[in-house]
Amino acid sequence: MMFPLRGWAIAVALLLVQLAVQSQAFAREPEVPLEEMIPVELATVGVESISGSPVVLLREPRSGDVVPISIGPNEALAILMALREVPVPRPMTHDLLTDVIRSAGGSVQRVMVDALVGSTYIGLLELKLEHRDELVYVDSRPSDALALAVRTGAQILVAPDVLVATRGRGFEALPDDPVVTALGITVGAVTPDLREALELPDLPGLLVSRVAGEAAAKGLEPGALILEVNGEVPEAPMDFLELVRQTPSGENAQLRYWQQGDTVEIELSTEVPDPQTPRVDPRPDSGLAV
Repeated sequence: MMFPLRGWAIAVALLLVQLAVQSQAFAREPEVPLEEMIPVELATVGVESISGSPVVLLREPRSGDVVPISIGPNEALAILMALREVPVPRPMTHDLLTDVIRSAGGSVQRVMVDALVGSTYIGLLELKLEHRDELVYVDSRPSDALALAVRTGAQILVAPDVLVATRGRGFEALPDDPVVTALGITVGAVTPDLREALELPDLPGLLVSRVAGEAAAKGLEPGALILEVNGEVPEAPMDFLELVRQTPSGENAQLRYWQQGDTVEIELSTEVPDPQTPRVDPRPDSGLAV
């Protein structure tokens, strides 16, 4: 019987996962109690101001901070491609691992950055596997864990000490058309071609490519144009993140957007969207890969 190459890869990887779980290889418990960890939202990928090394930017609603975590260039690319909804002819490593876990009847429940040892971040995967009542914890590099989270919608938790240690690090946006997520809304710049193809109005704003959580439940869809956040126009994707971050503590963010010929205003909580709430991805033929 013949199997596609990808099928063989999944079968082999699935066997390795099962052996690792059975042998407890790379298994460990979280360094910090789960109830003490802080939910964050993966916003985008940027670069550290001094070194130019890639960092993933995590939005922490409680303090309003955006926290940079160092990652490798390959993982930065993997995260960006997932945020941009870029189709690939063959599965990348993190796409394959996602398929492996799902083929095993499992799911990624949460990913964690639970320790900082020297200058090394420590990560952890929380997996729910078929036919196992207990959750399985697997040691991971944070960059790999975050690349999986952006593909699976898993909740991201960070230890308080890690957040404190990384605050104050300078970062910058990527130079080429960054894509940013905040409040479960992924936005990018509007190109002239997209404006024409989607028949968007000639107004300043940002194009929505993906929606999750409360924003999706309230009717915001891919293809909408974000016009204002808290009364100000976001001229670039990083402006969207900054305006959300500046929402006063305890208040909702006020959004105004254009969608299918109508201008709509909504209020959204600045808390990290619940991973179990709805998510709306763009149609494959929509051209909304930003």
